[in-house]
Formats: sequence, C-alpha cells, structure tokens
Amino acid sequence: MGFSVAGTARDAANPLVIAELGTGHGGDRARARELIRAAGEAGADCVKFQMVYAGEILHPKTGTVPLPGGETALYDVFKKLETGSDFYADMKEYAEKAGLIFLCTAFGPQSAREVAALRPALLKVASPELNYPALLGAAAAAGLPTLLSSGVSRLAGIEAALDFFGGAGSAEAERVCLLHCVTSYPAPERDYNLRVVRNLRNIFGVATGVSDHSLDAELVPSLAVAMGAAAVEKHFCLSRADGGLDDPIALPPDGFARMVRAVKRAAAFAVPGGDGGALIAEMKKERGAELVEAVLGDGVKRLALSERANYERTNRSLHAMRDIAPGEVIRKEAIGVLRTEKVLRPGLPPSWLESVTGRTARAFIPAGEGIRFQDI
Repeated sequence: MGFSVAGTARDAANPLVIAELGTGHGGDRARARELIRAAGEAGADCVKFQMVYAGEILHPKTGTVPLPGGETALYDVFKKLETGSDFYADMKEYAEKAGLIFLCTAFGPQSAREVAALRPALLKVASPELNYPALLGAAAAAGLPTLLSSGVSRLAGIEAALDFFGGAGSAEAERVCLLHCVTSYPAPERDYNLRVVRNLRNIFGVATGVSDHSLDAELVPSLAVAMGAAAVEKHFCLSRADGGLDDPIALPPDGFARMVRAVKRAAAFAVPGGDGGALIAEMKKERGAELVEAVLGDGVKRLALSERANYERTNRSLHAMRDIAPGEVIRKEAIGVLRTEKVLRPGLPPSWLESVTGRTARAFIPAGEGIRFQDI
C-alpha cells in the first residue's frame, strides 16, 4: 500500500526519501538554501522544515532539555528560531525550483494554518503532537497528504489520531502515511522493531514508513523498505559539528548519499505484497543474522526501551499558563496544550481540555506545571 505525493505514487518500490533539515538553518536563509542544495545533490526527494513558534510547543518555565548537543534551554532557542511564514514560502519556492518536494512540520493550530496556506505537497505532524486534537483537526482540514509520526505512541493513540482523517481504512485516510519512529536521539538500531512498519499498515490500512533517528546510514532505512516502507526520513546536516539542534545525529551529505543508495537497492528488491525476504537474506549475510533480526523485532507496537522515559513528557498535556489560585475557575486561556519535557510535571491529556475548562482549582497550580485530575 502506498500514497501519492505531487502526483507520484510512493510505495516500497519507489519510497519517498526525506531529508529532515529541521531548524538546522538557524533562521539564516542563505544557510537554508545551502542545506536544500546539498540535500538534493545527496539524492533526497523531499526537504523537511519545522515551522517553530515557541509558545505552541513549550512553556517558558520548561527549563533545560537534554538534546544530542547537550543541555539546551529549548524555549529560548525556539524563540530565536521564529522566522514567520515568509521564510518558509521562500524555502518552498527555492526547493521546488530545485526539483524537490517541500515539507514542513506544524506544531500547533497557528503553524498548521500557516503551513497549509503555503499549499505544500504534503505536511507533517511530529510524534509528540499525535495526541493534540486541535493540531490534528487543523492538519486534516488542510486536505493535504499528511505524514503522522508515531513515536512515544501506543496503538490506541494512533487510532485516535487517524479518526481526524476519516478513520482507519477510510478513503480520507489514504492520504496519510504513518511513520514508525523511536523518539530517542540517537535511537539504538536494535530498538526499531521494524516489523511494526508492516503490521501498522495491516492494522490501519494506511501507507507506512520510517522516521529514523539512528546513527547508521543504511541498516534501518533498508530494512524498513524491506517491510514495505513508502517513505524514509532521516536528519540531514552539512556537518555533525554544526550548531543545529539535531546535527549531532544527522547524516552529512556523503552519509545521506550512502543511505539513498541503500534505499534504492532495497527498493529494487520490493515485490508488491512481499515480505522482503530476499533483501533480508542478503542483509543477514552482510550484517549478520543476529543484528538484522534484532532490528526487525517481533512487530508488536510498544514503547521502545530508549523512549519510555519520554512517554507523557514529550507528548502533549494540559499545563497552567499562569499561576492558578485555589478556588479559581479555570478559564481556557489559562490552559496550554504543551510538551512537558523533563523539569515540569505532566498534566491530563489534551482530550480533557473541555472537561477542565470551567472547573474550580482545588489547590494552587504553579505556572508551567501540568494540570492533574487531583488539581480540579
């Protein structure tokens, strides 16, 4: 099963190769263009940006977040990366003139509307936002082919997200591609459990792919295609020594070109409805049967060992935007749907927003902290 992007069918025989540029441009247009050029030369079909508004993602009191480059005051970094939609319109034009597909991740309703207004070939919702109803609704309303990453998620959460796109197996869901992902930076190759790529496709009746945060250029992308991946996404940088948030785990041009060659080789083995057996046999000879089987896993969708600590912390929950006093009626403007990260406490899931609005606070809720059941 595949999906169509810019009039081209994408499946395991012709997977979409995505270079995740993210925020590695640092807001500099010349650097962003250099990244686009280099990604195209390395063989990418598509370049992905992230439309960042700090207040859509984090509370100012989030504190520091452990990232590949070290402890980072992420809210402050995101504030500096707020470029506005004109920046992305420029990058879209430049990418498309270079023959590349422009893709952008939205993190909240505002960025979703602004991305949709650019009329890109497709858009993306990242793993931590898979439980964010307002964003999913805005993404679905855009009517564009959509990538949904499924790291730090369980099957019920994936099913609930697909309901915004008509539900599993519906005609509307045919424009969705689920990206299997491990939300850890870097993610160990052995945590990938790539038989999930095939099983998610069978369970939900939608195209599937992989968003790979591992350091190996070939192993996860190739085996994902063996499992029927219609899209392969990998972080891209000019150098791992650059200052982008994800650059320490990204592939520089030579590594990304090696990945593209591996994906094309894997695609040549693809047989509609096949199980990838021929490619898997070849890779077992080259990389060892024990390693290949460990990366393929048992196909049961579960939180990977390396991402368990991120569950309910990178996912969205309800947070107090300001101090809420005991006995105060909680207004909607006092509630944020945000990532918790490591310092603040998680709150109730975003689906509780309407239930919490208008309730009375039992106790003092400090600004930034999650709003829990016992708080209302």
